[in-house]
Amino acid sequence: MKTNSHSRAMLLVSACLFAPLAFGQTAPPNKAEYAAAKTAISADYKAAKAACDSLKANAKDICMEEAKAKDNNARAELEFKSSGKPADGIKVQTVKADGVYEVAKERCDDLNGNAKDVCNKEAKAAHVAAIASAKATKATAEARADSKEEVNEAKYKAAAEKCDAMSGDAKDACIKAAKAAHGQR
Repeated sequence: MKTNSHSRAMLLVSACLFAPLAFGQTAPPNKAEYAAAKTAISADYKAAKAACDSLKANAKDICMEEAKAKDNNARAELEFKSSGKPADGIKVQTVKADGVYEVAKERCDDLNGNAKDVCNKEAKAAHVAAIASAKATKATAEARADSKEEVNEAKYKAAAEKCDAMSGDAKDACIKAAKAAHGQR
């Protein structure tokens, strides 16, 4: 039965991998699904840590960092899937970048001298680039939201102008409908 729960958890994690690209196109999990997914993520993390116990030295450290990164990624993806907020989608990108960076640093520990320094600098450069990409995504999402608000406001003003030709209850109903259609209060 462990294989089934592990397979389901891996399926959930795989499904969530593309969530930042979709920004909430799937239905959020209900409370029971959310709790089950969290339990599966925790179980996978414990199993991954246990698998690291047989390793020695830096191989064990790398294994542990990979397990932590997978756990953090899965949790961030679950949160995003649950909330559907673009900010949580961006957090997924940041968490993934942090995990890749931590694993890369551990891999660099196997090296010595200049090779180790170069490895660490390359890992840091990749991390900085990934974080910058996440920030750019955030800026794009915020700009898109601002643009949407401006468009809705302009459309509302045009619709409200059409209502000015009316009077009384018809005008009130027209303005109310225009506000509802264009997200105005």
